[in-house]
Parts: sequence; structure tokens; C-alpha cells
Amino acid sequence: MSVWGEKARAFAALHRRGDPLILFNIWDAGSARIVAAAGARAIATGSWSVAEANGYGDGEQVPIDFVLGNTARIANAVELPVTIDFEGGYAEAPDDVAANVAALAAAGAIGCNFEDRIVGGDGLHALARQAERIAAIVAAAPDGFFVNARTDVFLSVAHVEHPSRMDEALERAQAYADAGAKGLFVPGLSDERLIERMCAESPLPVNIMVWPGTTPPLGRLAELGAARISHAGAPWRVAMQALAEPAAAAHRGEG
Repeated sequence: MSVWGEKARAFAALHRRGDPLILFNIWDAGSARIVAAAGARAIATGSWSVAEANGYGDGEQVPIDFVLGNTARIANAVELPVTIDFEGGYAEAPDDVAANVAALAAAGAIGCNFEDRIVGGDGLHALARQAERIAAIVAAAPDGFFVNARTDVFLSVAHVEHPSRMDEALERAQAYADAGAKGLFVPGLSDERLIERMCAESPLPVNIMVWPGTTPPLGRLAELGAARISHAGAPWRVAMQALAEPAAAAHRGEG
């Protein structure tokens, strides 16, 4: 088996219900090395952090050639499996998305987040269309590539509406699993009862996004059945605050 294949297999095995893979999201090769040295078992980017670090807006405004180059630099900087937040795949048509993800794998990624939000538009892709897009990715990527299917069912709606969105989210989970996805990412979901139900009923291992002050602690998320926990843009914010404070002190002539 190739080194890429070994990393892909190891990455998939890290998704265990109740013993979640912790991903402290990074944005470049330097931050990847820091997180790897801190004990990470895998490396994951966050699209917002990558965009902010390089002067772009989020929502596929970072040029795809830069994303592919950044992926290669990160993958070459660490020995760990690397998964990329690839947003909506930088295309709409299934064949075009598949070609972009194949290029991402060639750059060294063993997996990616792939969302059902219509990037640059409104709402979500229809369930059947998104399943078709996922199936095209799975067919084009190397065997073992980990598609973490993200559904934005819970984003941009009030938390009080989340219970009424559960059935739709689980329907999408089943369709995405049938299309070949290996994980389900449900950003925005924070209620313990709903997380527990999602983890119990999803056919795919569930990825929960940490949002300070809203989601339960990491240990509790494990108890609820999460298989993967992401930190999204929080690491970028922490790093920039760590830079801002001494910079301000230096400019005041302190230290």
C-alpha cells in the first residue's frame, strides 16, 4: 500500500463514536507543524482561517490554485494525514467538482469537507443533486479518500428551529452515505439531545464543530457519541490574539 493509502486508512480508523478525533484546524504549513508537534493525530484546514491568513474572504474566494498549492505545502510539512476544508468543491457540475477533488488528492489530501450549501447563492443543493456530486467525487478520487459530507441544515437558522430540521439532516445523511461519503459534518448543531440523536441515528460517523460558549465540552461531546470534533476558526482567532497583544505592547514601548 502507498504512503497516501496508509494515511487514508489510518485517518478513517480515527473516527470512532465516543472516542472522537480532535481536529485543531490550521491554515498553512507552519501552523500544521505546530499542531502536529502538540500531539495531533491528523491535520485539518479551515477555509475561513486559510482565507483570513491570505487576505481573502471566505466562500471560495481563495483561488483554487492557491488552495492546491497550500495543500501540497501542508502535506509535505507533516507526516500526519491531511484533510482540507474544500467548501463546495469550487464547481457546481458533478464532473467538475470531481476533477477538482482529484487534484486535491494529488496534492496530498486524504480527505475533504464537502458542503451542500450553494456557495455564492442561496440555500442548499437539492438532496439528489448533492448526492450525485458526492458520488462523482468518490468515483474520481483515489480509493479510501475520506469525503466528510457537510450539511448546512442547521446553519443560519435559530436554534429553536433545530429540532424541526433533524429529519431533513438525517435524510441527507443517509443519501450522502449511499453516495459514498465516509463522514457527516453538522456545523451549528449544539443542543445535547439533538447531538446525541444525530450520533445515534446517522449512518455515518458524526463531526461536531466546537463553538465557544454554545457547544458542550469535548468530553461531553464524546459521551454523546461524536466521532470527530473540529475547532473551525477558533485556532486562528487565538493565534491572532496572541500576536496582537505583544505587538500592541511593543508599539507602546513596553517590554
